[in-house]
Amino acid sequence: REALNLAIRLGHEAITDMLLANVKFDFRQVHEALLVAVDTNQPAVVRRLLARLDREKGRKVDTRSFSLAFFDSSIDGSRFAPGVTPLTLACQKDLYEIARLLMDQGHTIAWPHPISCACLECSNARRYDLLKFSLSRINTYRGIASRAHLSLASEDAMLAAFQLSRELRRLARKEPEFKPEYIALESLCQDYGFELLGMCRNQSEVTAVLNDLAEDSEVEPAAEGLGQAFEEGIPNLARLRLAVNYNQKRFVAHPICQQVLSSIWCGNLAGWRGSTTIWKLFIAFLIFLTMPFLCIGYWLAPKSRLGRLLKIPVLKFLLHSASYLWFLIFLLGESLAMEMQLSTFSGRSKSVWETSLHMIWVTGFLWFECKEVWIEGLRSYLLDWWNFLDVVILSLYLAAFALRLLIAGLALVSCRDASDSAACRYFTTAERSEWRTEDPQFLAEVLFAVTSMLSFTRLAYILPAHESLGTLQISIGRMIDDMIRFMFILMIILTAFLCGLNNIYVPYQETEQLGNFNETFQFLFWTMFGMEEHKVVDMPQFLVPEFVGRALYGIFTIVMVIVLLNMLIAMITNSFQKIEDDADVEWKFARSKLYLSYFREGLTLPVPFNILPTPKAFFYLL
Repeated sequence: REALNLAIRLGHEAITDMLLANVKFDFRQVHEALLVAVDTNQPAVVRRLLARLDREKGRKVDTRSFSLAFFDSSIDGSRFAPGVTPLTLACQKDLYEIARLLMDQGHTIAWPHPISCACLECSNARRYDLLKFSLSRINTYRGIASRAHLSLASEDAMLAAFQLSRELRRLARKEPEFKPEYIALESLCQDYGFELLGMCRNQSEVTAVLNDLAEDSEVEPAAEGLGQAFEEGIPNLARLRLAVNYNQKRFVAHPICQQVLSSIWCGNLAGWRGSTTIWKLFIAFLIFLTMPFLCIGYWLAPKSRLGRLLKIPVLKFLLHSASYLWFLIFLLGESLAMEMQLSTFSGRSKSVWETSLHMIWVTGFLWFECKEVWIEGLRSYLLDWWNFLDVVILSLYLAAFALRLLIAGLALVSCRDASDSAACRYFTTAERSEWRTEDPQFLAEVLFAVTSMLSFTRLAYILPAHESLGTLQISIGRMIDDMIRFMFILMIILTAFLCGLNNIYVPYQETEQLGNFNETFQFLFWTMFGMEEHKVVDMPQFLVPEFVGRALYGIFTIVMVIVLLNMLIAMITNSFQKIEDDADVEWKFARSKLYLSYFREGLTLPVPFNILPTPKAFFYLL
């Protein structure tokens, strides 16, 4: 075996032919020699070795025999890693000629089973050699993710790269031991799709690549959110939408994709892209002021010149943004009215309709979300985290409104039976100081306050339309994610010191801040921000508890204020720097998702005009 391998590695074809002709080699030795020939990129020797296998086994090569080498301890001394087959090695080295030669002979790379697979083959492999099993999986994925394998083994190489990229990201989460290897392979798949798109030479090729998937593709359009139709005249961009769903950021941020999206976004408004920011703001302000009249015009004549103009994605975006700004202004107006008429709003004299005028917009938002679910499908709808925020906001608005209706209903029922009863007085004229803690109006006001805050937060959805604001929005999102993960550590340490300090000061009750669980929690919480006095822990008449209390409080201050808070700042800074290092790709990907959401057919009329039945709807019903 060593003589044959040495002859192949040194390139002595005559000696190789002589050894093959006069020495009988078993299958494992030929397998090793084939790996050496592939490793040294000798297609002629590979052909001879394959011919030798053909003579021994017939035309059909037993490809399973190569995988059975996993359990063969006789080749443990091989210089090649576990799981490396001739085709895997050829693909890893991007040796297209040898890879094609092996594929023509029937060689394939078997897709690894899921990591949690409990079949007999996987169970035996784990018991036999766990490390060898893991390395075999990694090496197999290295072959599958190679350019040679993606190009030669797939009918649609770009789609295969997308799907493999998503699979590798999933494996990186499930197998953190090999996360760097999987992330590197996932990056190779993204680069492959990016480079394939860059090979387009004209607009017709770009159209063919971005708009259509292969007819024999295994992708289900409905399952991947590709079933929704776009406005008339806008191409379906099936592959581009698939790239967004598969999180192919580099592909989506490619200049070719961005050029296509920008041209569709502006429609026939040729001068929009080249206009100045001041001019764009002026147009946006005009749309903001004339939004009701534009909506009425579209409602009356959706097929008119104005109707076709408002279907242009950028104008549809401005129209919906103007509607949402009017809603926020209305919320501010309600808040100011409550402040100016405090005596009226503090009691129950205002009717439920006077305090719930914002429900006109909320009804429109609810109908808009229902239509979105109908158009996109529930699975695609739930893939967007903004939709979760919409559901939360609508649920809180509806809950607050339901509680106000409950108050009105209870007042009506109580006063109908006896207008002078205590229940009637409670639900109609009682002062706020007389209300019970669980009074529905308290809950309704709290829910409305929280929902108003979330409604302003929802405005961040439109920020990716601008480069600088979009990048900041992405950075803030990552920072919030860091803070949520940090809170787990924070709560563990805070709870530990809370129990310790509370147990020390409970028997003494020397101060209001300590000795009570709730008060101690507030004391420690505000200590993190330097808003509490350290002398609170002093108890001069009890020296031992005072010493331990001071020690615990000092350690808490060091751990929380100096260590953990600075660690949080470092985490946030690191997340911000990661976004800044790849700011262009991150922003373009976020902007592309925003653009695609306004390419969809329908949903042209903004809230609250969308709740009005249009003549077009009556026409469709007929």
